[in-house]
Amino acid sequence: MRPAVFDRIAVPEETPAPGSRRPEASAPRICRLPGVYAPQGDTGLLLGQLRREELPPGARSLDLCTGTGVLAVSASLRGARATAVDVSRAAVASVRLNALLYGCRVRAIRGDLDAPVRHEHFDLVTVNPPYVPSEDEAVPAHGARRSWDAGRDGRLVLDRICARAPRLLAPRGVLLLVQSSLCGVSGTLDALRGGGLRARVVERVRRPFGPVMSGRAEWFAERGLVPPGTRTEELVVIRAVRP
Repeated sequence: MRPAVFDRIAVPEETPAPGSRRPEASAPRICRLPGVYAPQGDTGLLLGQLRREELPPGARSLDLCTGTGVLAVSASLRGARATAVDVSRAAVASVRLNALLYGCRVRAIRGDLDAPVRHEHFDLVTVNPPYVPSEDEAVPAHGARRSWDAGRDGRLVLDRICARAPRLLAPRGVLLLVQSSLCGVSGTLDALRGGGLRARVVERVRRPFGPVMSGRAEWFAERGLVPPGTRTEELVVIRAVRP
């Protein structure tokens, strides 16, 4: 079995957020077990927004599709009662290792999206879901591709999150979600607003395609998702609030 590795996550925002129990590194060191999604630019973008978010005392946070759990760990270091959920056993184990590494508490649960916590409410929900358009109609049941593949339009997981977010959030609770422009930013905003949330884009960053996207660039162009020759995408952070 391959050993665990340690990743550094570049974060745009370096100023520690109010309420942190101790300063967080601008590029935190995170333990990742084999088979767990390696944090990339989308994770760093979402982490930067999380650090700017004000959390109420005793806030309850939830990180869906948690991967290494870096977002849940960050929320815990801010004083939140953090929960992390992922369908991958290796991801859940990575979360627990990282909580030990940073000396904080995170409740790590294996499950499909919000299934293990569907009757709970949270002040903050963070999500970096699979959103890469794929030739497959369904989300993979196993393997690394289930960390990024999300159906032909990239929305199989996003649509489920948008439907569930309103009932997961406590009054005045906040959802922070990152996605690519290739899978329809307006569709996410419309779905969240249709569920009664106040949703808007709070950050946009254009980035070069990573390895997975680069390998599908011609297919994206054939489907009309990008102009021919495009090798960049816009990453978007959406913030939605329950009134």
